[in-house]
Amino acid sequence: MLRLYQKTRVINRQYFTGMKKTAFSLIFLLSAFYVAGQSYKKVNDAHGLPVGAKTPLFSALDADSNIFVLSDALKEGPVVLIFYRGYWCPVCNKHLGKLQDSLNLIKQAGGRLIAVSPEKPVFLDKMAEKTGAEYTLLYDEGYKIADAFDVTFKPKKTELFTYNVVLGAKLKKTHSDKSERLPIPATFIINTDGTIVWRQFDPDYHNRSNVSDILKVLESLKH
Repeated sequence: MLRLYQKTRVINRQYFTGMKKTAFSLIFLLSAFYVAGQSYKKVNDAHGLPVGAKTPLFSALDADSNIFVLSDALKEGPVVLIFYRGYWCPVCNKHLGKLQDSLNLIKQAGGRLIAVSPEKPVFLDKMAEKTGAEYTLLYDEGYKIADAFDVTFKPKKTELFTYNVVLGAKLKKTHSDKSERLPIPATFIINTDGTIVWRQFDPDYHNRSNVSDILKVLESLKH
């Protein structure tokens, strides 16, 4: 009788262990199908918030895991918000490096420079090392900020191969999910009342905002 009881316990344990493994496998597969089945915007379907629109107020972690709150920053002056693709992007590195070179001029004009990407904080540090950026770099977890500003899109498969394999982006590792989406590298200048007063938006990632235009807008906000 005892042997029968012990044998039954072993069979039950094996059964429930098998059920758990099956359940975990099913959850994993469902998650994969969910991500694969999502319909994401192509680059030309994202249009960016227009000038005159009210800015979605957000908070996000910076490279040191401190919380940045946009509404608090706007109390101190206009914010220059930059979306960039990642530390692996040569064009982003060059652009953010130029912004760093002119950081004092931007501050003197009254602006606060913020750069946002979907990369986790450890990779924000890599970008800071590459560009020397001393301004705030933010982690856009779940693409919430990029989605709110309508700059998120899904690259083509050929582009993803170039980014992940050739440039070493490893988007599934560096981002918060497996969707491999990116932001269009846009710039928005936000006045203290939360209104977008200027933007640079171009689906061609080679084209970026330049410092002279940013400074002109910031100076005009003083009057």
